[in-house]
Amino acid sequence: MEQALAAADTAWILAAFTAVALMVPGLALFYGGMLGVKSALNMIMMVLGGFAVAGVVWVFFGPAAVLGDSVGGLGLIGNPFTDVGLASLLEEDPAGGIPAALTAAFHLLFAGITVAIIAGAVADRMKFSAWLVFSGIWLVLVYFPIAHWVFAFDDEEAGTKGGWIANTLGAHDFAGGTAVHMNAGVAALAVALALGARRGFPHVARPHSLPLVVLGGGILMFGWFGFNGGSAGGANHTAGVVVLNTMAAAVAGLLGWILVERITEKHATTLGAVSGMIAALVGITPAASLVSPLGALAIGVVSGAVSCFAVGWKFKMGYDDSLDVVA
Repeated sequence: MEQALAAADTAWILAAFTAVALMVPGLALFYGGMLGVKSALNMIMMVLGGFAVAGVVWVFFGPAAVLGDSVGGLGLIGNPFTDVGLASLLEEDPAGGIPAALTAAFHLLFAGITVAIIAGAVADRMKFSAWLVFSGIWLVLVYFPIAHWVFAFDDEEAGTKGGWIANTLGAHDFAGGTAVHMNAGVAALAVALALGARRGFPHVARPHSLPLVVLGGGILMFGWFGFNGGSAGGANHTAGVVVLNTMAAAVAGLLGWILVERITEKHATTLGAVSGMIAALVGITPAASLVSPLGALAIGVVSGAVSCFAVGWKFKMGYDDSLDVVA
């Protein structure tokens, strides 16, 4: 019975991994469609390139830095030198369960997508080579420590110490909203301020292809069921609750954004509808297993509405967040 459950859990995480992997081209299309036609391919390459750099760095020492035993027991970062190159993941765990290699692969996607999200804030004003260098450095210095804070849990049996947010603070961040979305949003604001505004800001090229934006947004929503559902750790009751809450929040977020548009601009937009859906998916991620479906609806509609208002911040405060990553 236990072997059957372990096989089912592994199959679910494999399926979730596949869905999350689709979020990479989904994000590339979502971002690419929102830019002018001359900038679209460059943005697609920035998303893919940033993800690729993250994947390479992750294989060297990412799992140990994020999920490993905390250096000095401080809960700040895992020891990155305990499994360089991930050779130990080739060994089969005699206790069964989800393979450690699959867990490492799943978290690789989280790391890569977090880097890729930031790209939307620097469109049209960062060299591709500089972006690749930034991606690698930011991943090591910022993502690895913060992901350790959230994703690494104490293991008394193994005698290992995890991150301070998950254990000392005891915060429940179900699928990593802190390490992924909040982290990327703060980084986006920092890099936008450091680079300065695009020439002609705020009068810049309009989205060249809303159908691409909708397609990319739809792929992102599909992948989000793997992102959140896979974080349940297996094919279980929690995964079912999470998938329901994720869907409930997404549809409420769409309505929340276009309602604000209707009130403030007198009409709803396609770009706003997709943006509201994505905003709500971001909002529900850390709480996906912790609220009722009604709670998910509330989180979704508030996320969509507040994010719609937040888009205007960049014009009032003067920072050029190209694709509204911060909002």
